[in-house]
Amino acid sequence: MTRIAVILGSTRPGRRGETVAKWVVETAQRHAAAMLGDAMFELVDLADYALPLLDEPVPAKFGQYRNAETERWSRTIGSYDGFVFVTPEYNHSMPASVKNAIDYLFAEWNDKAAGFVSYGVHGGTRAVEHLRLTLAEVKVATVRSQVVLSVFTDFDYTGFDMTDPTSPGVFVPGNGQEEALTTMLDEVIAWSGALTPLRAEVVRSA
Repeated sequence: MTRIAVILGSTRPGRRGETVAKWVVETAQRHAAAMLGDAMFELVDLADYALPLLDEPVPAKFGQYRNAETERWSRTIGSYDGFVFVTPEYNHSMPASVKNAIDYLFAEWNDKAAGFVSYGVHGGTRAVEHLRLTLAEVKVATVRSQVVLSVFTDFDYTGFDMTDPTSPGVFVPGNGQEEALTTMLDEVIAWSGALTPLRAEVVRSA
């Protein structure tokens, strides 16, 4: 069975990403591969890991971890075959929490696939641009299709105080977003499966 982690990248209180990530998981669990038992999807919330700014003395490529939180994060990421990153855009890039979480590890990311669900004023597209570059350095293959959500058209603010900048609104994905998500999941599942021989080769040679 192909195991896919839906990684929620924002750790801010009141984040919109929580409802977005739950939508991704719920939609993914209705995917044909999940219904047949060929794939499974689980939420991995970075807020639950409370990773400090990278404080390991040895570069991640050597896999010599000293801290308990790193070991826990390593076990989590190492157990999956692919990933879906749910990320907002902060200042033309990904949140620091996402970059930090990636930088903690190396081998655990290798030869796996990833897709993206982004949201923001500009749909989070620029965050994904930087994520693709970062993930390439840890040998993650990123699929072409992605889901782009606008805070203007994919959220409903009826009844919310719009003078309050923390108002998250209600996530209401627009027409075509579920179809876009399904297409992206198709690719992540297929690529994760295609990369299995490379991961198996690493295990055999370890």
